[in-house]
Amino acid sequence: MTPRVAAIACALALGASSAGGGVAAAVPRPHAPPADTLTTSFDVSGVHVILRRNPANDVVAVNLYLLGGTRGLTEANVGIAPMMLWVSERGTQHYSREALRLKTAELGSSIVVEPQPDWTMFGFRGIRSTFDSTWMVFADRLMHPTLDSADVELTRSQVASGVSERHDSPDDWIEYLADSVAFAGTPYGLSASGTERSIASISAADLRRFRDTALVTSRMLVVVVGNVDSSQVARDVQRTLGTLPAGSYKWTAIPAGVASDTSGDPAVPGTPSPVVLEQRSLPTNYILGYYNGPAATSPDYQALRVATAVLSGRLFAEVRSRRNLTYAVEAPFLERAVAAGGLYVTTVYPDSVLTIMREQVHELQHGLVDTDNLHVIVAQFLTEYFLNNETNDQQANFLARSQLYRGDWHAADNFANELQRVTPQDVQRAARRYMHDVKFAYLGDTTHVSRALLTGF
Repeated sequence: MTPRVAAIACALALGASSAGGGVAAAVPRPHAPPADTLTTSFDVSGVHVILRRNPANDVVAVNLYLLGGTRGLTEANVGIAPMMLWVSERGTQHYSREALRLKTAELGSSIVVEPQPDWTMFGFRGIRSTFDSTWMVFADRLMHPTLDSADVELTRSQVASGVSERHDSPDDWIEYLADSVAFAGTPYGLSASGTERSIASISAADLRRFRDTALVTSRMLVVVVGNVDSSQVARDVQRTLGTLPAGSYKWTAIPAGVASDTSGDPAVPGTPSPVVLEQRSLPTNYILGYYNGPAATSPDYQALRVATAVLSGRLFAEVRSRRNLTYAVEAPFLERAVAAGGLYVTTVYPDSVLTIMREQVHELQHGLVDTDNLHVIVAQFLTEYFLNNETNDQQANFLARSQLYRGDWHAADNFANELQRVTPQDVQRAARRYMHDVKFAYLGDTTHVSRALLTGF
């Protein structure tokens, strides 16, 4: 939740009454979304392509999703896909490292690698006039990296340095600790960009083997957003990615080992949750915990998204605005195939804040949010969400999540209406069903926190 949305939710939590008013009356109600005539999807030699024409400018974003992410990997080889793509920057079958650098600069393009738990995204940002030329460089890096041993070692040292630096950032490290404890034994418990152990152990031979076995069309989704036409995209895909073997990869929205209960009945909290505490001398203490949520195909998915937004506003109001116990507090929502929600705060008063957090979760579970206030929060949330997703590359991610998590990119068109249909009863149900058994990570002065507060949420 952005500070602006949190502030509005805070204002509602602090002062709004349950009576209807002019502001709420002005909030638009759900309506049928207009038909999307700019987006199409098609297959090219086994590669599924989604194209959204954006004639507003000549910027083009291409995102290729190499499906799988951390699935099927271990602590010994996690991060192998992004590692291969990072090494490809140092040379391919047709371009030396210097030629790659000069060519992309000449084209005015950039190539990006973004590791995620469910996939590794490899893409480029360019302009319409250089689309074909940039595509060929991009495809060559994916399909024909030389993966020279000396290049692998140089890249390894650079990546290892970046991985080790997250230990120096309290926010990055608490996120790593929280993922590890909350999702232990599942793909979501592994770091998509790799660990110090995996980066040290992945060899040039491992990368070549991965290139030769994992680059299959059944493992790929391509999303293009920009002012290009389908025939141009199809032609470029056909002569590059379309020449790869089909393979037998089967994408499933829910990765093995990740629980997803969509029955709709309230779940019963279980035994005390595990917790990880790390002593560190810091100006403040960092606390982050996660709980399991529903699959993206569940009607609870959007309800929990809204519930976390409401909770963020209430936490902002109570912990920061009223009591001044923190600078940063929120209830994050992890948007992926199987969602998760969480609780995050930095504070020098951990026991006091954890007690308030528990009280606010309890109130959300046992009371009903005011309908008019809920409409205002959702409307503001949607404004911020779409502002954050207005660039071509973020639109590509938006379409990809709909396709991969929900089986149809058209679901993106219904996003706003789904959120606006969430009722106070839906919020209460989601809070009751999922906001329990929170698995916490704590970084800071461990003598200042009660372990019982962390394990008994």
